[in-house]
Amino acid sequence: MNDPAQILRDHQPTKEFFVGIDSDGCIFDSMEIKHKECFAPMFIKYWNLQAVSKYAREVWEFVNLYSKSRGCNRFPALTSAIQLLSERPEVTARNVKLPALSALEEWMSRETKLGNATLNTEVAGGNEGLAPVKVWSDGVNASVADIVQGVPPFPLVRETLVKINEKADAMCISQTPVDALEREWGEHGIRDFVSIIAGQERGTKIQHLEMAAKDKYPSDKILMIGDAPGDRKAAEANGALFFPINPGSEEQSWQRLHEEALDRFFACTYAGDYEKQLGDEFEACLPESPPWK
Repeated sequence: MNDPAQILRDHQPTKEFFVGIDSDGCIFDSMEIKHKECFAPMFIKYWNLQAVSKYAREVWEFVNLYSKSRGCNRFPALTSAIQLLSERPEVTARNVKLPALSALEEWMSRETKLGNATLNTEVAGGNEGLAPVKVWSDGVNASVADIVQGVPPFPLVRETLVKINEKADAMCISQTPVDALEREWGEHGIRDFVSIIAGQERGTKIQHLEMAAKDKYPSDKILMIGDAPGDRKAAEANGALFFPINPGSEEQSWQRLHEEALDRFFACTYAGDYEKQLGDEFEACLPESPPWK
């Protein structure tokens, strides 16, 4: 298929409701292991940050795990991490030369599908400034494939997916590469609970929801489940509802979804005060400013 996103445009409702579900940190308890054991080490290795590894790791984890940018696409995450690192006096004091990412910023300003496929095409077309980004991204993918195995879904995920499937079309909406998502969902026997797996190659989360669900279902019958502000933003941009899997309280969140929130969604009593209460609790989980400032 020439356009990976066409499968989303072609989606037609088979049930009354639609549920989009994020993967890393939402379905799977995989955010910590992916970022601490794969992304952060590759960030240090491929961008020559060994002399400031402590601060590089701290910055990477803040951007991707412990702040309101949690769950963002890897390429904006890279530029954010380098920018935060450049502001740290400890890095300046060590005279560490940080990489210039102007080629990456230029590419991100015009590319709507920030993924490995579009990156590879750009590099193959002669964009030498993106070559180091490709090497890093490939290194991350290899590390994830090697290390992230046997990480099961959170408790009650399977039972909740069964309940979702009774009344809703379900779809995975993520910024992880599709092949990794297919591998992880397949490994744990939950692939059949979603009709489509939408990863970074198929656009942003906002675009995923827009193409697959907006204007195909009533807005109060579309629910996005996620653990990051980007998931909430995707829901709001499409007039959909949002249920948060709160970082640090994931098991309690899945219990609440399974025992209470999903019933409210299907009864069309979710919007309003109930959704706002959940949203306020979610906002309190993630800070905007790093602790070292």
